[in-house]
Amino acid sequence: MKILRFDSVGGASGDMILAALLDLGADPRAIRKQLAALPIEKFKIQAEKAAENSLTGCRVKVVIPRAAAHESRCLDDIRRLIRGSKLPRLAKVRSLQVFQCLAEAEARAHRTTPGKVRFHEVGAADSIVDIVGSCLALEMLRIEAVSVGLLPQGSGTVACDHGVLTVPAPATVEILKGHPILLTDETSELVTPTGAALLMTWKKILPVAEDPVEGAIARTGHGFGHRQLKGRPNLLRAMLLESASAHCGARRAAASSGGFAGRDECLVLECNVDDMTPELFGALLDRLMEKSALDAFLTPVQMKKQRPGMLLTVLCQPGDRDALLDLIFRESTTFGVREYPARRTVLARRHVEAKTSYGRIRVKVGTWQGAAVTRAPEYEDCLKAANRRNVPLRSVYEAALRALP
Repeated sequence: MKILRFDSVGGASGDMILAALLDLGADPRAIRKQLAALPIEKFKIQAEKAAENSLTGCRVKVVIPRAAAHESRCLDDIRRLIRGSKLPRLAKVRSLQVFQCLAEAEARAHRTTPGKVRFHEVGAADSIVDIVGSCLALEMLRIEAVSVGLLPQGSGTVACDHGVLTVPAPATVEILKGHPILLTDETSELVTPTGAALLMTWKKILPVAEDPVEGAIARTGHGFGHRQLKGRPNLLRAMLLESASAHCGARRAAASSGGFAGRDECLVLECNVDDMTPELFGALLDRLMEKSALDAFLTPVQMKKQRPGMLLTVLCQPGDRDALLDLIFRESTTFGVREYPARRTVLARRHVEAKTSYGRIRVKVGTWQGAAVTRAPEYEDCLKAANRRNVPLRSVYEAALRALP
């Protein structure tokens, strides 16, 4: 299992996170090529080697025209440009989850709703590139879990389009609630809202299986920022850990629970709808998954007065209930949502790489009572390989299964 561990010496921002992932091995040329799919202002990504306090790493700067430096966008604008792009599906979903996190934090900080939030600094092309580029790099490195250490905080004030705000910024405080921080004597902003949103979103959607995190260090990357701090380098470290602890832990759980790989509880949200068009249902399902639903699906049902309709079912963690309910009521025509707890039994999961004639394909393996019982090649890997070699998707899928021992 590939675990990404972030440790901050001198802060975390979007460009520092992207720089750390590039130093860790993500391909900058591939990222530039995929970012070109975004319908935004022209930009250049300057990635250069950097050194400070005898440490070496990478520093990133996104250069955009001065006129576009303070472009303002709302959440719907961001959604349209990302959904309408040709970015990989997983990078789209993760990027939108980060922007959703930012919108919700800004809304709480300024007592409004996410839909009314206007991104000023974060809506500009450089911040969009930082966020989407970091999500692309995370996918390229094939990270399966993310752990985030103590985050240092400075003091003082920061000037932005909202005016002069205290450090850390209100949105950063909202995003980091519940995460351990370290107050320092630095008089500048160390963790930006963008940096906080990236780390906390990844930590939520790709949680580590066990704490403390165990694993062998495979590689280390350093991302440098652009500030000169008083007593520490403006540095974020990213460590790539190769760990077997996730599935070993599942085996220990299986031994103590009569063979079950893992149990948890989730919430089921459901409602019957008979007056929505298929296009609206499709958009709703996409947005539910972007908002961290565990699953969302439709089932044809026969409703009162013999009307055909759809049963919308959403599985979620209890902590995501309010956000998903809000989305269902705003994006559908339902007048009510039923909810009830459900217990799940979940297989222990790990990823292996299958070497095929079409390239390396990730395969998810499900383990039950110590034995592998389910194998599922990753759709995105198969699709990329099929398009690259101009062969049927099914051929790649079957080749990946055949390549497994």
